[in-house]
Amino acid sequence: MSHVYEGLGRVVVVVPTYNEALNIESIVGSVLAVVPAVHVLIVDDGSPDGTGALADVLAANDSRVSVLHRTSKDGLGAAYLAGFELCLAQGFDVICEMDADGSHRAVDLPLILDELARHPETQLVLGSRWVPGGSVQNWPKHREFLSRGGNAYVRILLDLGLKDATGGFRAYRRAALEGLDFSSVQSHGYCFQVDMARSIVDGGGQVREVPITFVERVAGESKMSGNIVREALLKVTGWGIAKRAGQVTRLFQRK
Repeated sequence: MSHVYEGLGRVVVVVPTYNEALNIESIVGSVLAVVPAVHVLIVDDGSPDGTGALADVLAANDSRVSVLHRTSKDGLGAAYLAGFELCLAQGFDVICEMDADGSHRAVDLPLILDELARHPETQLVLGSRWVPGGSVQNWPKHREFLSRGGNAYVRILLDLGLKDATGGFRAYRRAALEGLDFSSVQSHGYCFQVDMARSIVDGGGQVREVPITFVERVAGESKMSGNIVREALLKVTGWGIAKRAGQVTRLFQRK
């Protein structure tokens, strides 16, 4: 199968880690095997299980791998933003996100990159579980219900038109990230993904989705919790109310 992503320039995959010693080597290896031209930046938040040390070994053995060590664990979004800032400073043209737990398959990365390459006007491509052709594996029904319901709630309140705004397998053009004020990103938890997507859509950027297969992790522990779900619900509700209030205000101003 031929791919068109070679024309995208320098591509980096940012992989945030916290206690992913059981997964990090296989994840990085699979990414580099599927797309040999990419670079991988591992952002480790001081994992006590030795993930950072394993990442250093990977970087020492392959020049395509680098590591950003952070001393505090203050959220997924904070880790990604730190990685984005470093990648922008290093001149990468496309910056991707990918989980370290094995739920995102490296074989789907070329599909995301090809979609970005085919549509120069697109700023962000999401790997989507909930568009036709997308799927999940080994998920209990309550997890699927929660994800589908959460994305429907996001779609209704924020008018994003996206089936899977919460997904973390995605690729940004450099210009999309350069156009954002990172200090204005309001969520550093899992709602970070929604925050980034809405910031790009509200700024006039085009976002596309391609189907992927999401696989439930087989090693390590999930970071999902009730607190994360509640934070996301509160954030999205607040953003939705503010958006509707702004629409009403503009309506009256035109009268």
